[in-house]
Amino acid sequence: MSKYESMDGNKAAAYASYALTEVASIFPITPSTPMAEGVDEWSAHGMKNIFNQEVKVIEMQSEAGAIGTMRGALQAGALASTYTASQGLLLMIPNLYKMAGELLPGVLHVAARAVSTHALSIYGDHQDVMACRQTGVALFASANVQEVMDLGLIAHLAAIKSRLPFIHFFDGFRTSHEIQKIEKISYEDIVKIVDFKAIEEFKNRALNPEHPVTRGSAQNPDIYFQQREAQNPYFLAVPDIVQSYMDKLNEITGRKYKLFDYYGAKDAEYVIVAMGSVTDTISETIDYLNSKGEKCGLVKVHLYRPFSEEHLLQAIPSTTKKIAVLDRTKEPGSTGEPLYLDIVKCYKNYDNPPVIVGGRYGLSSKDTRSSQIISVFENLKNSEPRDNFTIGIVDDITNLSLPEGKIIETSPEGTIRCRIWGLGSDGTVGANKTAIKIIGDRTNLYVQGYFSYDSKKSGGTTTSHLRFGKQPIRSPYLVFNADYIACHNKSFLYHYDILKGLRKDGTFVLNCPWDIKELDEKLPASIKQFIAKNNISFYIIDALKIASDVGLGNRINMVMQTAFFKLAKVLPVDEALGYLKDDIEEMYGRKGTNIVKMNQDAVDKSINELVKVDVPKDWAD
Repeated sequence: MSKYESMDGNKAAAYASYALTEVASIFPITPSTPMAEGVDEWSAHGMKNIFNQEVKVIEMQSEAGAIGTMRGALQAGALASTYTASQGLLLMIPNLYKMAGELLPGVLHVAARAVSTHALSIYGDHQDVMACRQTGVALFASANVQEVMDLGLIAHLAAIKSRLPFIHFFDGFRTSHEIQKIEKISYEDIVKIVDFKAIEEFKNRALNPEHPVTRGSAQNPDIYFQQREAQNPYFLAVPDIVQSYMDKLNEITGRKYKLFDYYGAKDAEYVIVAMGSVTDTISETIDYLNSKGEKCGLVKVHLYRPFSEEHLLQAIPSTTKKIAVLDRTKEPGSTGEPLYLDIVKCYKNYDNPPVIVGGRYGLSSKDTRSSQIISVFENLKNSEPRDNFTIGIVDDITNLSLPEGKIIETSPEGTIRCRIWGLGSDGTVGANKTAIKIIGDRTNLYVQGYFSYDSKKSGGTTTSHLRFGKQPIRSPYLVFNADYIACHNKSFLYHYDILKGLRKDGTFVLNCPWDIKELDEKLPASIKQFIAKNNISFYIIDALKIASDVGLGNRINMVMQTAFFKLAKVLPVDEALGYLKDDIEEMYGRKGTNIVKMNQDAVDKSINELVKVDVPKDWAD
């Protein structure tokens, strides 16, 4: 029986990794740290992998130490993994060359992140992973949380079978920290598709004084080149090995994957090729465009290295006239970004190849939404499509950006969209994660939660982007057209366009100490006007006073979560609050009945102190 659970990408990767790992060598770096923390916590609590062992976790003093330990464990015959990103991954590159050259089947799970260039950024793109493509390590991409679990597992199985190390990567923050409701694969099912003979052969190759071999020797010009080429068969075998495990996974889960997944019209004329979370945005946009008579398609890249031209060409419809390749990286000075150049090479021997252009998007987690994808398709319709373009920014220096049209909503009809503003460490993000898990784990609804942090984190601004619906959610971009907006800190009213994107007849909740008379004086005129002109249901609540009255100090999360459940209308309010009180028992039960009572009192008190504002007519002036 399928078991669904709401989790983020990091947890999904850690769960898949734990199953087939014996030694995990770790060193923390944002945004990959929760993977290592999860594996460490599970091991400390005695969780068993598929070999009925607790994973041995070793924390090192740098990423270079973590990968060195991993390589040593693999040479000793232990299945090993690590978790990293950005500069941390770059510090591992010397050992990646060695692991690939020595045919060591380790797996690195990478929450792909920007690399420091003119500035440091902790946010996501593919610059770090692309720096590893020459090492000989297989590069394997996931687009969403479900794929992270599924393909993360396949990365381990294929590494063992192919004898090559794998980097399994997914978008930092956008996938690593996004919560979705996914189908969890049981370890009992995983065992069914494991090649235990390949594992035995791996262990028999371990360095052992009982049967010594020479490894890591120095070589001269007479043999180095020949032995470097002698590895070719291992790389050539990888695509078929990965596809065979995708087929086996399909047998136990019903989820079908290919090295290059095609989505869209069978007779598509315009096709985008991309990898990572943007492919879900593209899929959603294609549904929107094709419903209006367009002929658009997407090729989603999973196995990026070794790159199989044969499988790529099989995925692209023969009707394709023009192709846009989107890279989430920048390679200054190159004739094009990496994925673009690979696609161009695939058509080298074609007499009448499609027109192929390339573009960049999403560096440092720059949001990429449907309207920007539409601009890519619109560019392809031109007689001479622009090449080397960018989307998502306005380039007024080199003028490479495509113009973005009107922002459109492509998520499924009936999806409830919420945006919640909070202050780092005030409990807002934790409360929203709880709401996501309550709704995702206890109902049939699909959920999505993404939390946009200021880089200051504690004390900075947080914006929670939540979606709920009866259909799967494929919207890895920020909520713009919101049904519900809440502001948990009144100071934000003067610094941000809080209500931007709130739909007509939507709901706005403000945490403030003001009574209804003071609102007229305190609220900015633009906000009052927006509320009045768009028939916004406006509510206020003094969350800090309520939290203080029940003994919670400045932790307003339970108060605002109660307001959310009452007003967002995702669930019937009585049902939602019942789930919330049950969750309070689970979360705080170990801290004593007094803590449980304070939080439950906060729920009861908040329901009665939420005030609906009768909006004055003159606010519209």
